Amino acid sequence: MTPPLFVTSDETLLDELLRLAAAAGTTPEVAEAGTALRSWTAAPLVLVGADAAEETARLGPHRRAGVHVVSWGPVPHELFRTALALGAESVTELPRSDTWLTETLTDLGDDAPARSLVVGVVGGSGGAGATTFACALGQVAARTGHAVVVDCDPLGPGVDRVLGLESHDGFRWDALCQTTGRLSGRALREALPRRGRLGVVSWYSGAAGSLQAFAVREALSAARRGHDVVVVDLPRSTSPLVEEVVARCDLVVVVVQPTVAGVASTVRLVPRLGTGPQLRLVVRGPGLDPRAVARATGVPVLAEMSDQRGLAEAIDLGLGPVRSPRGRLGRAATDVLAQVSVMGRAA
Repeated sequence: MTPPLFVTSDETLLDELLRLAAAAGTTPEVAEAGTALRSWTAAPLVLVGADAAEETARLGPHRRAGVHVVSWGPVPHELFRTALALGAESVTELPRSDTWLTETLTDLGDDAPARSLVVGVVGGSGGAGATTFACALGQVAARTGHAVVVDCDPLGPGVDRVLGLESHDGFRWDALCQTTGRLSGRALREALPRRGRLGVVSWYSGAAGSLQAFAVREALSAARRGHDVVVVDLPRSTSPLVEEVVARCDLVVVVVQPTVAGVASTVRLVPRLGTGPQLRLVVRGPGLDPRAVARATGVPVLAEMSDQRGLAEAIDLGLGPVRSPRGRLGRAATDVLAQVSVMGRAA
């Protein structure tokens, strides 16, 4: 990544800018006004110190986005005229704006996809296999890009355990709930337990703690910036936090067993998922006709799949639910992701 450009000779200001850059995990290029034009166009962000703004403006640099004038302490009125001549987007005062500047520098490290996708998965009834299917979606998505499975069900088996990642080092919810400030998408991706291009956000083994709203918001935002596909394993219980997570999904898949009890439970669940995201069903196992299930729930069926032999063995071996893309789970997950991509492009 091309580094951001800091243009200043003010040592106090430069020390502060370097501190913020270090906190954001980026290393800038530092130049004086006379040498700034060499990297002016290529840098993703240009911060011009108040001490160098007038001289830099006289050099007539190319007009571009992402230029900001930074002052240490109160901003003198004449600096706004200089910033206008320089083509700057803003005049920023430190230390008052250090949070905004750290977030801006943090975002530079995110090589986020142009259109990432967030898919929520929830069981229409207990034992429907929602966690297993969420992990299958993550495994299949990771074949073509960066994917992450986010465990928002504290009473579930744990997506890291289902995927065989429970012994891998990395941040879990326990650590994420202790962090403050903005997370870089790339930093989160690199910090999570992962295998290849698939990462997980889950709990340490043992009793799971409660989710903190600020941590969930920041983790989902960073996950979306750092991954092509984000799969969220949702609990069947409803709360304001779960409702907020559902609202952040592009699609919510309800895994339903086509039995009288399974459909009855799904009928009760569907209204609680709201009207924000698109809802679709994945019908798992034998039983009622999928068309009858769709009529009863009022939700279209996106995919059908029969039970997969050897599923428990594959999970116990730490291989995850998808041993082969040609297996029943692999094919169903592939079909769902393909149809979701089409739905996303149409939207």
